[in-house]
Amino acid sequence: MSKKRWFLLITLLMLAAAVAFINRGIIATALLPGGMVTMMASDRIGDLGDGMHVAVCGAGGPMPSSQRSGPCVAIIVNEKMFVVDVGTNGARNLGRMRLNAGQIEAVLLTHFHSDHIDGLGELAMLRWITGTHNSPLTVLGPPGVSTVVDGFNKAYSQDAIHRFDHHGTEVADLNGSGMMPRKFSVPEKGEKAVVYNRDGLLIEVFSVNHAPISPAVGYLFTYRDRSVLISGDTTKNSNVELFSQDVDLLVHEALSPKLLQMMSDAARKAGNVSASKIFYDVLHYHTSPVEAAEIARDAGAKHLLYYHIVPPLDIPGLDAIWLEGVDDIFNDYTLGADGTLISLPANSSEIIIVEKSL
Repeated sequence: MSKKRWFLLITLLMLAAAVAFINRGIIATALLPGGMVTMMASDRIGDLGDGMHVAVCGAGGPMPSSQRSGPCVAIIVNEKMFVVDVGTNGARNLGRMRLNAGQIEAVLLTHFHSDHIDGLGELAMLRWITGTHNSPLTVLGPPGVSTVVDGFNKAYSQDAIHRFDHHGTEVADLNGSGMMPRKFSVPEKGEKAVVYNRDGLLIEVFSVNHAPISPAVGYLFTYRDRSVLISGDTTKNSNVELFSQDVDLLVHEALSPKLLQMMSDAARKAGNVSASKIFYDVLHYHTSPVEAAEIARDAGAKHLLYYHIVPPLDIPGLDAIWLEGVDDIFNDYTLGADGTLISLPANSSEIIIVEKSL
């Protein structure tokens, strides 16, 4: 192509781009309705197929992060979602992942620290309205769950009335608003108990050590020979290793002692005694990334998914510090982020990382 023709082509492309930019509102108006129909008609949950699918709706802890919201993990089976803990932004992240909150079957709480429950009210409201439910959301948890649920129900009671007044029974049947607590007893160490067994899905609960926080539990999900264990918040725990034997996916919390000690030291030198103590105290009731890798290795887990990642890793290079020593122990792992989606198809041994982040 001659220089003259090349120059003409570039000029025409620039003109076309300029026209498109000037008329972007008109173009968007023309394209948007069709796109909206396609998006609203899509069924990502149904498209995942038969198996067990793990969606990280919150991969962080209590500290603010641009990449990881409060702890929240959704297990999708038989086109239903079971959400383990609901931290800040968890409900909205489900929407960003195109997972319909209306298909939530139940919430399971590991313990009652604020970062694990502070998104509960919003999740229940979205599940009610988007699914036009006529019965409350079931929330399973250890002793204390009724107090938590009753508090959220009271706080959202006026919101429920407003939505009914605005949308009526067809959308906002008041019988479906709020949550219904379902308490279970925490099994003794070395034991687990069934909390759900329906349509081929078995969910079992076991105790973990998050002392002085008690009760604290983890959950084991089993469906058609596929298995997922979620640790909840805990120190390195023999129960987790015991019930993770040969599990397909171990979803384990982890905190970097090195980074938290640096933060504690920095806060002390800055004169912030309270923050220094907090950063130091949390070292004693969590698992390090290396310890979680040791559990995965010793249990024969197929894959390790890190979540409840503390501290935030928003600064480049922090992930390398956080993961120091992990590859020497266990290298089949994923560093979770908001939006991580992993599929375990039925009748298969595959572990498919569908999405790494939002």
